[in-house]
Amino acid sequence: MNLQNKTVLFLGSSVTYGSAAGGISFADIMAEACSINCIKEAVSGTTLADIDDSSYVARLKKIDKTAVDLFICQLSTNDASASRNIDLCKTEQAIRFILEYVKNTFGCPIIFYTGTYFENEKYGKMVDLLYDLQKEYDFYILDLFNDEKMRAVKKEDYQRYMKDPVHPTITGYIEWWTPKFIDFCEQLS
Repeated sequence: MNLQNKTVLFLGSSVTYGSAAGGISFADIMAEACSINCIKEAVSGTTLADIDDSSYVARLKKIDKTAVDLFICQLSTNDASASRNIDLCKTEQAIRFILEYVKNTFGCPIIFYTGTYFENEKYGKMVDLLYDLQKEYDFYILDLFNDEKMRAVKKEDYQRYMKDPVHPTITGYIEWWTPKFIDFCEQLS
């Protein structure tokens, strides 16, 4: 897909927001590098599961029904947080809702993306869930969690790229994450 002049809607939490990079994430970098119209709906600490007014589902419903060429959604690490104790069924319900809503409202290609690998069994199950849902729904998965090249990054580079196991730094977005996103999106038919 040629991204130039396309409208891309990004939905997510702190990783999509860029909380460890001064509010700048791959979405903003893609917007500048690819000349896209970026709609970034990202709020730190929020969940896919529809548990409050700041969930992905609640916020998605409030977005203007504008023309969108591509929808990119973060598989939230907050749903896998031990402190949140979100049941996987609630996360699945939210993902299903988002897939149906985007299909019916915007009618554009959908990408769910994962974070890079970190030790969290529940998040691994959420990644597996995406693949199960892909058998029922028409959407793409940008799987950074299981990406061998992303996992093979040198330790010194990883320390520059990540503030913690979940949140990229501005350098991480520029040098490590954004090239993956751009390449993935450009290969879409």
